[in-house]
Amino acid sequence: MLNPKSRATPPTEQDREIFDALVPDDHYLRRTAKAIDFERFRPLMAERYSPDQGRPAIDPVVLLKIEFLQYHDRLSDANVIAQAEVNVAYREFLGLGLGNDLPDPSSLSYFRGRLGVESHQRIFEDVLSQAREQGLVKDRLRLKDATHVIADVAIPTATGLVAAMRERLLEALHPYDAERVDGERGRVEMIRLADAGASAEQRLESRVVHLREVVNWAEGLYEQLQAGSAEQDVSRARLRQMLDLAHKVLQDQADPKAGDRLVSLQDSDARFGSHHGFYCGYLLDITMDAQSELITAVNVLAANGDEAADAATLIRQEEDAQGNKVEAISADAALFQGEKLRELTDPEGLDLEVFTPPKKPKPTAFFPVEDFSHDAQTETLTCPAGQETSKRVRNPSSSGWMYRFPRATCAACPLRQKCLEKLPKTAGRSVTINDYTAEYEAARLKAQTPEYAEVQKIHRKVERKLNEMVRWHDGRRARVRGHPKVLVQELLIATVVNIKRIVQQLRAKLAPQA
Repeated sequence: MLNPKSRATPPTEQDREIFDALVPDDHYLRRTAKAIDFERFRPLMAERYSPDQGRPAIDPVVLLKIEFLQYHDRLSDANVIAQAEVNVAYREFLGLGLGNDLPDPSSLSYFRGRLGVESHQRIFEDVLSQAREQGLVKDRLRLKDATHVIADVAIPTATGLVAAMRERLLEALHPYDAERVDGERGRVEMIRLADAGASAEQRLESRVVHLREVVNWAEGLYEQLQAGSAEQDVSRARLRQMLDLAHKVLQDQADPKAGDRLVSLQDSDARFGSHHGFYCGYLLDITMDAQSELITAVNVLAANGDEAADAATLIRQEEDAQGNKVEAISADAALFQGEKLRELTDPEGLDLEVFTPPKKPKPTAFFPVEDFSHDAQTETLTCPAGQETSKRVRNPSSSGWMYRFPRATCAACPLRQKCLEKLPKTAGRSVTINDYTAEYEAARLKAQTPEYAEVQKIHRKVERKLNEMVRWHDGRRARVRGHPKVLVQELLIATVVNIKRIVQQLRAKLAPQA
């Protein structure tokens, strides 16, 4: 438990008289304090503090409420403290008397770091649990969607990135061999002078070669340090971190088309992606209860992350935290992937009913795959002309079997003009039977039902919820750098948005019926 002396001094009777006079009974923050039990979070946050070391901590419940106000009103650390100095409604909500000092703005940064992802995740989940206890959350349908979050970075050129990586690695090496580092920096200047007038490709190559040499030296030095002592200090951990980043930079330069390229050293987790346009950053992915419009799960992926695969992650995140069983999920066409559909609908797994727009098959003037009869037991395929083949291989993506008919069979077939534009030189018609044909067919049949049409009408609710997060609470741009910190930012925003909705729902629930 935290030291009781660290808790804020409660308002005096005079303070309460002032609050009662200036803050209406129906004020939003008064209703928030009644709707959400912030004291429930105290034991959770106490796990992040030492009970007998260091000076008494600022009351974490007060800090958590300040975080709520900050993200609710789109304020910086400094501005939310400045506002709390003069805003009587803030003071009443925080449970602080008018004579109480407020924490330094830097305390909020330390507090977020101390709680980290895990505690902020648990606070988000407990707010949802409180809504569930009040009968607001239903388990029938989850609406899923994602939007982009722009990273707080300037995107350097490839040459600039390699040069910056070299300098960072030299900084990490300096505590171990300052003389050698000075020599390498002298070489940096020589390379710069030698490259004057060279092409961009030549300047990049010379810096890649030098970085590779510095990495080889640094790896040898790191091995010596490890052999001397396995215990990691701050400098050695920094050196390892810079080495890992340098290897990634070199790997990207060796294979520019491999994808998943490191974009910036300032935020090494950010990636390039496309979401209504090209950008650098992350994907904010959520699921929402269709009835209460409360966010039930939150995740942040790199911009090039697999949004479709995250559907199962979000459902499991909710069910593990709440102990419930979700019945159905609605998502956009990105979810129309056989492997993902099977994972979501598997009766032995998540066992969900899935609503997703099916992708239209490519139009063809020839017999489509549906016109071929597949016998999975005998592993044979029969064509519309009645010819059968058992010759098959796995397709390149290993998502199905590719059956091949003999060339002679197709050459003599009276239906060849309806099956092939041109007879291949060494084989006949090839047809791939996808492993997930049953899942695709089920999704297409679902899309023809009245229930699907109704779900599509309400799916835009989750789009509006994302818009609320990014437009009204600054979720579009990362305030911080690094995946864990960006995830904390979006968890805080989702928590704020959920509390707003809970307050609204409870007010409607208690309102007298006309």
